[in-house]
Amino acid sequence: MNSLNLGKLKGEIEGDVLDGAFDRGRYATDASFYQIVPRAVVVPKRWEDVEATLAFARASGVPLLARGGGTSQSGQTINDAIVVDFSKFLNRVLDYDPQARRVTVEPGIVLDELNRKLARDGLWFPVDVSTASRATIGGMAANNSCGSRSRYYGKMRDNTLSIDGMLANGERRHFGAVERSVNDALFRDMLALGAREADEIAARFPKVSRRVGGYNIDALVPDGPTNNMAHLLVGSEGTLAVSERLELKLSPTLKRKALGVCHFPTFYEAMDAAQHIVKLDPVAVELVDHNMIRLGRDIPQFRPIVEEFVRGEPAALLLVEFAEPDPAENRRRLTALGELMAELGFRWGDPTRKEGGVIEAEDPAFQARIWGVRTQGLNIMMSMRSEGKPVSFVEDCAVELEHLAEFTDRLTGVFRKHGTDGTWYAHASVGLLHVRPVLNLKQELGARQLRAIAEESFEIVAEYKGSHSGEHGDGIVRSEFHEKMFGARMVRSFEEVKDRFDPAGVLNPGKIVRAPKMDDRTLFRTPPGYKAEPRESVFDWGAWPGGLLGAAEMCNNNGECRKLAGGSMCPSYRATRNERDLTRGRANTLRLALTGQLGPGAFESDEMQETMKLCVSCKSCKSECPMSVDMAKMKIEVMAARAKARGVPLRERLVANLPRYAPLASRLRWLANARDRLPGLAALSEKTLGFSARRKLPEWRKPFAHPRTTGDVLIFADTFSRHFEPENLEAAVKVLTRAGYDVGIATAEGADAARPLCCGRSYLSAGLVERAKEEMRRSAEVFAEAIRAGRTVIGLEPSCVLTFRDEAPMLLGDAWTGEMGREVLIFEEFVARELKAGRFELPLAPIGARALLHGHCHQKAFGLMGPIQAALAAVPELAVEVIESSCCGMAGPFGYQAETYEVSRAMAELSLAPAVRAAPQDALIVADGTSCRSQIADFGGREALHVARILALSSDAAMKEAS
Repeated sequence: MNSLNLGKLKGEIEGDVLDGAFDRGRYATDASFYQIVPRAVVVPKRWEDVEATLAFARASGVPLLARGGGTSQSGQTINDAIVVDFSKFLNRVLDYDPQARRVTVEPGIVLDELNRKLARDGLWFPVDVSTASRATIGGMAANNSCGSRSRYYGKMRDNTLSIDGMLANGERRHFGAVERSVNDALFRDMLALGAREADEIAARFPKVSRRVGGYNIDALVPDGPTNNMAHLLVGSEGTLAVSERLELKLSPTLKRKALGVCHFPTFYEAMDAAQHIVKLDPVAVELVDHNMIRLGRDIPQFRPIVEEFVRGEPAALLLVEFAEPDPAENRRRLTALGELMAELGFRWGDPTRKEGGVIEAEDPAFQARIWGVRTQGLNIMMSMRSEGKPVSFVEDCAVELEHLAEFTDRLTGVFRKHGTDGTWYAHASVGLLHVRPVLNLKQELGARQLRAIAEESFEIVAEYKGSHSGEHGDGIVRSEFHEKMFGARMVRSFEEVKDRFDPAGVLNPGKIVRAPKMDDRTLFRTPPGYKAEPRESVFDWGAWPGGLLGAAEMCNNNGECRKLAGGSMCPSYRATRNERDLTRGRANTLRLALTGQLGPGAFESDEMQETMKLCVSCKSCKSECPMSVDMAKMKIEVMAARAKARGVPLRERLVANLPRYAPLASRLRWLANARDRLPGLAALSEKTLGFSARRKLPEWRKPFAHPRTTGDVLIFADTFSRHFEPENLEAAVKVLTRAGYDVGIATAEGADAARPLCCGRSYLSAGLVERAKEEMRRSAEVFAEAIRAGRTVIGLEPSCVLTFRDEAPMLLGDAWTGEMGREVLIFEEFVARELKAGRFELPLAPIGARALLHGHCHQKAFGLMGPIQAALAAVPELAVEVIESSCCGMAGPFGYQAETYEVSRAMAELSLAPAVRAAPQDALIVADGTSCRSQIADFGGREALHVARILALSSDAAMKEAS
């Protein structure tokens, strides 16, 4: 039970205090395999909120845990504490001096966001962690983060100049360079400890560059006139102080780079080669093992990229990067790399040598694609669909390079001894391994394997005088092993540091010192007794072990959905910055509800409804989440359960049944459109139905009609195109007919012919799954017959067409397969296919010089931006620019609802609406989604056209020229 009386705190701070079971559950996990439900969560708006929260925690005898992105892999960012989330508001740049190459920031700023601000001056903060899109600077300092290029730039400690923070007792301190004669009692005591323990530190601290375990008391050893006290805070995992401001050292960006992808037939040979490759002085040497290659080939977003740079079936790759100012020098070193590989016995196509060699990448775009796969290494490894998962606990071992091959070989032997194997990727240039044995921690056997492998592995690390914490910190998983690596006396020194800074143990206790057992199953995300409660699901989740729960468990909390730029995921989070409105937050909530940890009825509850409310079913997570966590389908599961338990509200029923009453509403369109024509009706509709009065609803039009129901090409005329934008269907018919195709409209036969076909999506959104299946089945029967007859079925609205590739195969069983779904094409897919085959003979003429293209979310999720770009490329002299945007924010009824109107607008204003408003008036705006065009009109002030209309305009211009 959560017994804190938080009323006083809520009255003292401007930020949010979250104390419900759902909110606390969302902060109970990080990217480790642990789970600890916090007492409460505070999201501060200002530093004074942090001060008040710490004072409240201290007075209440409750610990406090400062948290950034929550992506720690060792359990650092979970505790039985009040969690303070700095990432939403405390994320500003406070001071910036590009000439001095210094910047001061608040702890909640994300690394990628900081680097975007610095890029205009040719600078960056070079601690380039793979989680840069969501890692906060405060979290990176807490972990002493490193990154791929630490051999060149050093760790977080090496790039942190000073920290302003607050001690557990509320005192504010500046941690920076101090003279050894400093008067400050705390600093003086720490420097005395460093002097006293200098010999022990020299003897016991591992000499490898990747050592982040324990406290950095080596920073306290006498070495010149000053010591930097900030370096003691770096890597302290929030146990010594709470950071307010961090002053960082910046570096010039790497402008000229060359990359060699070295292929090896065995893993051992790759590890052995690293010590020789580093003599060429590369910036980075990164390992990609055969598991990552295999899994990457299985993930749609990575498959084409992997095939670009992987030749054959190597056991391991080493990505070797050079970044000298002179391009000729990079070229010389890349050549030298090939020569070195040949000397080591690896050269393509030479039967006298081992199969291997170097793929050279000098094109920056090609390099970026390769690094993109390596950056996602952890997530790719975690994409295994099995009860056993690669588990992080020995993954941070670092040894000297000359021992690397032998060490990895021995570690593999340990894994196999205990009945498992590991997945590997590594910062090979610094002897750091990211190795994860595959274990099933739902079983007692998995916990026993965890303990045995940890003990034996760390014995080997100690034998090589290496470090068991090389990058990701100690947390729960490694803190208990410090005595093995550092010795008892050093661990007592660590405890002395903790007690001097925080005698009451307020700040994130149990990390680095006095840690719990790493294999305490009560702390696991899957504790004893963990199992799914019986539940009937809508979709067939049989491809995931554990069904729907297994699909939710695919979220490993890596936080990729927290990225704020690039791609589309997760649009609601980008607008609100709330953990609740995040794919990760929703997946965690589902997992807890499905296993009964949120109490009875949680799955159908109002709290679950709030969790899902801002999910716009954009499907970006299906393609952009490396785990392919399909939140759009999971939302349908929730909506269906809620509909069954509580019924469907009137507004949702009106939207769901729109395809049924659309023909009548079109005939009575003078009445149906009255809401936005007669004063007061819009306000009344908001009051009674919840449709925002600030929006005009779509205007009912005279419905599209076409006399032909047969043809070689059949158009699926969706409800929205048919009744609200018939000009798009008319344009499509015109274009296809002029291009020489026999065009008809897909129609049901017999007594059902009068009712237009529908994809069922509006019913799915309301949880009315049986009605949705009925509509899908009607359409699928018509489409299947047409496909069997050799006809092509196409549609204009991406979300409707792609329903038959996504949801329909999982709902209709053998009656409609994924293969059949791929035979139903979006209009531009058909056009692009026919253009490529040389069959699309449509006369086209210039209609403008520039077009801005906004992609529908489902187009992006299914990798279908290429076809629309290819179709537009057929228009002469038209330069097409893709707007870098997430979801437009309309998402069907979402943008029309009064309670979500502001979030809808915020999504549009992230990038889409500003880009449209800034476009020249003579530029064409192109968008294939009905919702997208409405949003662009409302917030961009411009008319957006379907690609069919663009082609029709160009064809009209050509016909006019010809006449």
